[in-house]
Amino acid sequence: MDLIIKDLILLVAVNSTYQHAAFGLRYLKANLNELTSQCVIKEFTIAQEAKDIAEQILKMNPRIIGIGVYIWNTELVLEILQIIRKVTPEKVIVLGGPEISYETHTQPHIHFADYIIPGEADLSFYRLCKKILSTKSDNIVSNENFPPDVKKLASILPVEIPEISQIQLPYNLYTTEDVKNRVIYVEASRGCPYKCEYCLSSLDKSVRNFNLELFLKAMEDLLAKGVKEFKFVDRTFNLSPNISQNILHFFLQNIDKNLFLHFELVPDRLPEELKSLIKQFPAGSLQFEVGIQTLNDNVSKNVSRRQNVEKIKDNFKYLRNETHVHTHADLIVGLPGETLESFKVGFDELFSMGPDEIQVGILKRLKGTPIIRHDQEFQMKYSDNSPFQILQNKHLSFYEVQKMVRFSKFWDMIANSGNWKTFVEQLKIHTNKNNQSFFQNFMLLTHFLQTRHGLSHGISLIHLAESIFIYMNEELKWSTDLAIEVLIDDYCLRKRRDLPPFIKNSIYKNQALERISLAARPSSTLCDDKTTNSGIKSVKKRQLQHL
Repeated sequence: MDLIIKDLILLVAVNSTYQHAAFGLRYLKANLNELTSQCVIKEFTIAQEAKDIAEQILKMNPRIIGIGVYIWNTELVLEILQIIRKVTPEKVIVLGGPEISYETHTQPHIHFADYIIPGEADLSFYRLCKKILSTKSDNIVSNENFPPDVKKLASILPVEIPEISQIQLPYNLYTTEDVKNRVIYVEASRGCPYKCEYCLSSLDKSVRNFNLELFLKAMEDLLAKGVKEFKFVDRTFNLSPNISQNILHFFLQNIDKNLFLHFELVPDRLPEELKSLIKQFPAGSLQFEVGIQTLNDNVSKNVSRRQNVEKIKDNFKYLRNETHVHTHADLIVGLPGETLESFKVGFDELFSMGPDEIQVGILKRLKGTPIIRHDQEFQMKYSDNSPFQILQNKHLSFYEVQKMVRFSKFWDMIANSGNWKTFVEQLKIHTNKNNQSFFQNFMLLTHFLQTRHGLSHGISLIHLAESIFIYMNEELKWSTDLAIEVLIDDYCLRKRRDLPPFIKNSIYKNQALERISLAARPSSTLCDDKTTNSGIKSVKKRQLQHL
């Protein structure tokens, strides 16, 4: 039997996937003071139906419903609001989150909510709830008081930047279930000093740091609770070397074989003191997300981005050669002034730096960002639907953008997945040997796979393996021995899979068995893969037993 809470404050999250916990809502609950016991957080995902979500919300009979609106859930949230408003117009609905905080009056959500809190709502949500709960429900001016032909507009609260020392930390609200199954988000600071025009952080006035002593105590408590993976959402973790060094030193003192830390770094700021600390972390414990976005100086200037490319190269070289850090770099397709040719040059340059992953993102028109100032000059055309990606601009046609969308998906499927490390390495060797562009070679592969499968999603691993094998043989003209070696290394040995049927039932079967037998010998080496070499001999023996 569900516990009935009088004047329930229900905080609703519609997350992209289950594993992503709603960090912002935990802040709201942590700062409700005496109202905390009346607050419940309910989390859903975008895979669920609006009616089902609305039903679960209304079954709890909340007095106040708070919902976070983000780029990934804005359309689903609108459906939920419409249902709730029709079924129970007396409910008080409060919206917040980045997607509703800007250009608010242009969005339909405003007709189905009572209040909207733009920006950081940590403290203002408490004051609003206190005001609502101190008012008799029949005195609240809500949508039920308006005639059907009159659309009420929500009250938009003033933007507030709360004093960070007044914000209560939310980490005690992570449950045992969260620790076991979900990403644990943390932050040591808020804000960003940079003004990159495509990013919401460009609107921040300054960087504010949480009390370091209190923050580290909270991290100590999370470690004691069993948390092993921490994802820092700070936009510029290494902006203050002193603070970042203290945080890294803390985790180094509490190092565990399963500890994993994710940070977003400014790519050209890596002082020696920070380098020496990073070097001490074991393999598998650190991941750095390094936002590059473009390596074209003119494009960087167009979007007010400042970065030192030579320092970026030096830092990547250090991270690759001297540390065990897993690096994830980002590039954006569609920035004003970036042509397909200049993107190719930038991609090849970044690829040569050796990041473990390259995320090829498509430019999004985030509400409130100054990127719109380029709309006329660069003929920027965006989709009207979430996630509001660029469709075309002055330098990229719609068809070229679509080609890059497919490139991005196949790049994730093949290179970023880690499933095809030997193939990617051999394609790199092939590219260098023939003095070619790696970007161009992968674009040719993208076209081949698109032609063969018609889609860049929903391709089974075994069908992808067959297509890559055919591509190696027929398009790249690699020797059969090399193609077999690559296939066995990537498909069979790396993930302990049996021979795929298209090899097992073909003239290549004996060659494949010979390759597995050879790989099982102690002196044999695969590709340079520091994460899969341990215990590889026993893996290969198991493969032979399964054939």
